[in-house]
Amino acid sequence: MPPFATSGQDFDKSGSSKSGSGKSGSDKPGSGPSLPRATFRFRCIGCGSLSESAAQDFRCSHCSNLLEITDPTWKSGSLNAAALKSLWRDRRSSRLPLDLSGVWRFRELLPTPQSEQPIITLREGNTPLYDLPQSSRITGVPRLFAKHQGMNPTGSFKDAGMTVAATFARQAGYRWVACASTGNTSASMAAYAARGGMRSLVLVPEGKISWSKLSQALDYGALTCQLRTDFDGCLRLLQELVRRAPIYQLNSINPFRLEGQKTLALELLEQLDWQTPDHIIVPGGNLGNSSAIGKALLEMLDLGLIPRLPKLSVIQAEGANALVRTLREAGGKHLVSVQAETRATAIRIGNPASWEKAVHVLQATGGACEQVSELEMAQAKAEIGAEGIGCEPASAVTLAGLKKLVARRFVKQDETVILVLTGNLLKDPDFTMEFHRGDLFQGAAREPENAKLDRFRHPPVVLDATLDAVIRTLEQAEKSDPPHPNV
Repeated sequence: MPPFATSGQDFDKSGSSKSGSGKSGSDKPGSGPSLPRATFRFRCIGCGSLSESAAQDFRCSHCSNLLEITDPTWKSGSLNAAALKSLWRDRRSSRLPLDLSGVWRFRELLPTPQSEQPIITLREGNTPLYDLPQSSRITGVPRLFAKHQGMNPTGSFKDAGMTVAATFARQAGYRWVACASTGNTSASMAAYAARGGMRSLVLVPEGKISWSKLSQALDYGALTCQLRTDFDGCLRLLQELVRRAPIYQLNSINPFRLEGQKTLALELLEQLDWQTPDHIIVPGGNLGNSSAIGKALLEMLDLGLIPRLPKLSVIQAEGANALVRTLREAGGKHLVSVQAETRATAIRIGNPASWEKAVHVLQATGGACEQVSELEMAQAKAEIGAEGIGCEPASAVTLAGLKKLVARRFVKQDETVILVLTGNLLKDPDFTMEFHRGDLFQGAAREPENAKLDRFRHPPVVLDATLDAVIRTLEQAEKSDPPHPNV
């Protein structure tokens, strides 16, 4: 038996247990209504071939393209849109563990484990939808909202996918799960592995992720390896590793991850009372999240849950703009990789695994792909912060990108726009502190950029511990700062 092999479970490293009971699972024994019997299949996004299992690299055995999950019963008319909306709404008042999850509450549209083992959940999802009055005035878009996935248990959108993928990993009998990460995936995977009684292996690029994100993985008990390479190098090594040892891969090429992440769109539309917005704007890194949201939108349209598709657009940092270049230089036919460099660590990826899925989503929804500079991203982050809503740098590319889409007249001022904020402010506090201290853009060549950001900065003020010093500072602030626009 290999050194990391599981025992007591016959599995084929496919992600599907050979010895599953075929019975429905629930969050815990006796917890109430159970999950429906699984009927899903793996479908290749390239050749369209279907299979009941998947290899550990989650690629098609015929053409080597990525796999996605489909359920043939949805096309049979067995799901009624009005009944689903009513059911999902009623579950919001339920105290059952499955219903307290903002992911598993929508379980009719998720792949279903065939196991008596409990679902691994930390009550993920249920994230707020905020209006953005100040950003509305800045962009000239009155109906502007932010869906804040940074309010998930580990502080990022990754949790919505991890609850599903980790559950399937444990069902298949794996003791070890693993990921390559720029930070958020590692934090989420380590938390869900710990919750599910599994061990976790994290591969991160040395010195290129936020300490805040890394600290989460450490606290949740992950075996963390800092590799002298970038994210893409970590992912390549991971894909070699899972072919050699029974370790379950939990990066976004895992289609179970994307199934969980697609519930963002379901929850968003429910919060909008099923009134379809005109635009949904998402940050673009490894492109799994945009692919998941797009998949959900297409499925909702097929099921009659929405009457039309919103345009799904992807925004990237200029220094990590592989999708932008793929569309502009190759017409979306082949990937144009880049050497990624941006302070937005969550999207510092130059060889995105899900680029073909993202291209399909952009084409299907009529969305756009745009890039923004480090300066534009930093300013947008400060503007979102002025709303009383914090986000990590990668999330702020959505507002910066919206400004460009408005300038192009791709987004019109009478339309409804949703920005997806993917990570919490506390994911990268170093960026925020350097911004407000004026240290973010170093060097004489970047001084003009620094100067443009001065009006957005609020550095801490060091004073003597006297009442007069504090009062003088208040008076100076009263003279220099304009009235708050929301007062």
